[in-house]
Amino acid sequence: MEESSKTLGEFIIENQKAFQYSSGELSRIINSIRLAAKVVSYKVNKAGLIDITGAAGEQNIQGEDQQKLDVYANEVFIQTLKNREIVCGIASEENDDFITVEGNDKGHKNKYVVLMDPLDGSSNIDVNVSVGTVFSVYRRTTPVGTPVTIEDFLQPGTMQVAAGYVIYGTSTMLVYTTGHGVNGFTLNPAIGTFYLSHPDMKFSKDGHIYSINEGNYIQFPQGVKDYIKYCQSEEEDRPYVSRYIGSLVSDIHRNMIKGGIYIYPTSSKAPKGKLRLLYECNPLAFIAEQAGGKASDGFKRIMEIKPTELHERVPFFCGSYNMVTKAEEFMLKAKQS
Repeated sequence: MEESSKTLGEFIIENQKAFQYSSGELSRIINSIRLAAKVVSYKVNKAGLIDITGAAGEQNIQGEDQQKLDVYANEVFIQTLKNREIVCGIASEENDDFITVEGNDKGHKNKYVVLMDPLDGSSNIDVNVSVGTVFSVYRRTTPVGTPVTIEDFLQPGTMQVAAGYVIYGTSTMLVYTTGHGVNGFTLNPAIGTFYLSHPDMKFSKDGHIYSINEGNYIQFPQGVKDYIKYCQSEEEDRPYVSRYIGSLVSDIHRNMIKGGIYIYPTSSKAPKGKLRLLYECNPLAFIAEQAGGKASDGFKRIMEIKPTELHERVPFFCGSYNMVTKAEEFMLKAKQS
């Protein structure tokens, strides 16, 4: 990718006119996420030196063990968004319920809600593997001036006004879309500034990487098993390469750059899938589609699913358009047989 001297701040200002409805709030939300990402990045990079790795001794609403850095990242993102007076509500994978933000005037005047997974893949922190943050922004549906309700958060992904992720790897990158393509910015830690490093990111239509936890093969639906065998067969341009990090953001990011498909299907242990629709699948689906890719639950478009609960789980097929389409063909064929 070409290098650029354009900063994230400059890019946001230049593209302000592309933000539908917004009179500056959306720009300020992205700026808040930028600030929180820098703070979390600093902690992630120090994780081996200080007592912030390992389990916090508690479980989140999903019944998953919370890592210390999970709790820290959650607090940083929530406080940063609250302090900037720009959102009326926040929902996090780490919290049981959504958070209502009144604003200083106590008038609930703000127009946007943010949903996030503050630190995805945090169990990998202890072994120095990349982790990430995923976020999604919606315009509220309830009247401005009233407290937010659950309905403001239970919107289909097609209603997103912005989505993105931060990957804390060998470098820290912020990748986001507002519905006008996908752009990636890399943090220069020496001066604390994000620079445009990956303009107009695109999935290739075809790819040669499939990412799935094959250790769970025996529990997968027949359509997924059939697709894996297809990926492994010596025909045409196959076999494909298997690459699975176990950090959702890292796997999606690699496949967007190199071409591939990521699959987290239903299984006998997770009959609804494991990934969360609102915090993980919808924002990554928005990014994938804006980058020319595709995101599906195996049968239908992820972003058209109407959520019914805050922590809803769905199966997830995401990546290069033709690869996801082919996986859907195997799913449909297995269902019909």
